Amino acid sequence: MHQLTLAGKAYRSRLLVGTGKYKDFAQTRAAIDASGAEIVTVAVRRVNIGQDAGQPNLLDAIPPSRFTILPNTAGCYTAEDAVRTLRLARELLDGHPLCKLEVLGDPTNLFPNMPETLKAAETLVKEGFQVMVYCADDPIQCKMLEEIGCVAVMPLASLIGSGMGIVNPWNLRLIIDNAKVPIIVDAGVGTASDATIAMELGCDGVLMNTAIAHAKDPVLMASAMKKGIEAGREAFLAGRMARKYYSADPSSPTSGLIGS
Repeated sequence: MHQLTLAGKAYRSRLLVGTGKYKDFAQTRAAIDASGAEIVTVAVRRVNIGQDAGQPNLLDAIPPSRFTILPNTAGCYTAEDAVRTLRLARELLDGHPLCKLEVLGDPTNLFPNMPETLKAAETLVKEGFQVMVYCADDPIQCKMLEEIGCVAVMPLASLIGSGMGIVNPWNLRLIIDNAKVPIIVDAGVGTASDATIAMELGCDGVLMNTAIAHAKDPVLMASAMKKGIEAGREAFLAGRMARKYYSADPSSPTSGLIGS
């Protein structure tokens, strides 16, 4: 399978994972290892990556020498807050430009505020950030984010943390078919079959956190997600058979039967 290329760098895994909601850093690392993920996203406003010298540092458990750290702006509700947060992250990560932008519009459903997201994306791209952006599954606004210069567009499958899976596959197909940058499903995946469906639709990858961290066995679920991503990608590349309603098609040959 072809590798996933983001901002000019190739990755073997098409599964991106978060670091929140685990019981401790040890479980976080075990789940990430089981997932096979190479890109790990970190909420700068919620997790210590060096901004608090007196607290445990996540980067001791998830070292940047081993993983690509993807700082994100979870918890930001304005473009200004998001930009400020990512400027801090770039300082803490020695100039690392790759980032995940999310600007939320509602604290209850965590749906993105798209006007503020577009505004922040413009500023960050101009400042040299390589922006991966969480957004609504709106084909028009996804194209606008691509044209601004985002290196990946990340429409939600359903609400963050909902586990509802892909509620609008038709919009995702419109987005995928019209994109020239990677499309990565972000938010809403609940189990491995959801990840597989996203990949079968043609998504370039899937980012998830809650589906793994809130499973009864997070490490085992991480392993399942790894396999689900791989199966979905292979199925997409293989090309599924056409659906044939009301028309049977025997799987065994009908010529040369005994007695015929």
